[in-house]
Amino acid sequence: MRKLLLALLVLASVLIGCAAGYVLYVRHEGRSIRGSSTVEFAAPKPHEHHAPAATPKHRAKPSVAQTVDWPMYGFDQARLRAAPRTEVRPPFRRVWTFHGRALLEFPPVVAYGRVFLTTFDGRTYALDAKTGRAVWRYDSHRCGWASPAVDRGLVFEAYIGHACNADDPGPDGEVIAFDAATGRIRWRRTTGPTESSPLVARGLVFIGDWHGTIYALSERTGKVRWTFTTGGKVKGSLALRGNRLYIGAYDGHLYALDVRTGRLLWRASGQPSLRGGTFYSSPAVAYDRVYLGSTDGHVYSFGAGSGKLRWSYRTGGYVYASPAVWHELILVGSYDHTFYAFDAPTGAVRWRFAANGPISGSATVVDGIVYFSTFNERTYGLDAATGRLVWSFPDGKYSPVVTGTDAIYLTGLGRLYALRARSASRS
Repeated sequence: MRKLLLALLVLASVLIGCAAGYVLYVRHEGRSIRGSSTVEFAAPKPHEHHAPAATPKHRAKPSVAQTVDWPMYGFDQARLRAAPRTEVRPPFRRVWTFHGRALLEFPPVVAYGRVFLTTFDGRTYALDAKTGRAVWRYDSHRCGWASPAVDRGLVFEAYIGHACNADDPGPDGEVIAFDAATGRIRWRRTTGPTESSPLVARGLVFIGDWHGTIYALSERTGKVRWTFTTGGKVKGSLALRGNRLYIGAYDGHLYALDVRTGRLLWRASGQPSLRGGTFYSSPAVAYDRVYLGSTDGHVYSFGAGSGKLRWSYRTGGYVYASPAVWHELILVGSYDHTFYAFDAPTGAVRWRFAANGPISGSATVVDGIVYFSTFNERTYGLDAATGRLVWSFPDGKYSPVVTGTDAIYLTGLGRLYALRARSASRS
């Protein structure tokens, strides 16, 4: 009996030691990692910081009906969330308000003199950008948990399924292509439940679904060109740089795929964590790096070519938000009530701002001002270079701001606001 008790005591000691060692290992591995400004980092040239594109003298300025101001979630294919060539700064005056009569979780897109918006309960609208009046409307009888995308006179939207508040929203996810002018359906494609905002590039539409499937669909017909299956649900949106697509999944991995074939190029993961980490955040790709947040509380930087971890920073809460990239700053909020500006090459904190609540939605940079919202329904506008508070607004909860030529469109909890600078002409 004494031998048995001694053996049990030794076994218990070993188990306790192993558990303590594992906790220490995970804590050590989960620490913040400082990055390098020389390893797999391409610093931009001074003129490459969102310099306005010169308009050829022989080419007429495009009409409003031809202009695409904000084409997709995150603005561009790399999801940088920073608008070039736009000079719209606070203080603002309200031009119009659209009442969505439902939660507005994802921001609209702006093109052809219209604002295209989808409500949580699956109604898609084309609003006149000047007045906010509906030009056309589509009732999907599903749930709308994604931003649309526009290209070549078409509007693309993904719908998650018919059961908005259920753990399983149903098998009837769908991607639809609309005629931007009339709202007429050009094609539709059934998928698994999807809340992935479409990425449109190379004549293809890319989305992911809860089954972990990545789709590349023909922009013209909706025909499936290729698919790839990840190891977990895909709830974020894809980003593209060069010939590589990047997407995070709920299996805790970041994937890089060949845009032409869907072939896996590499798969990376975050640091070990006691609570585990998943990727809801959509990647942003810049400077030969991929930046995104994780539910393990970290903001990560991976090499875009290699998939190797280049830096990480552990915040005090979940990081569901997707980063904005501006002038070698990575701008992102956390559930720890803090908005951060990280040095793009190293991950060092350049500045931080204490907000009034958890931050879940993604930020946007317009004319040097970074905008974000909190769960306590306030939108902040900070000087992106310094973190100084410039402006705030008593609405907004997720990803608040996109921009047109002379206005910003702020997504509140159930309203969309068109705001212009007070100094702008009222004509």
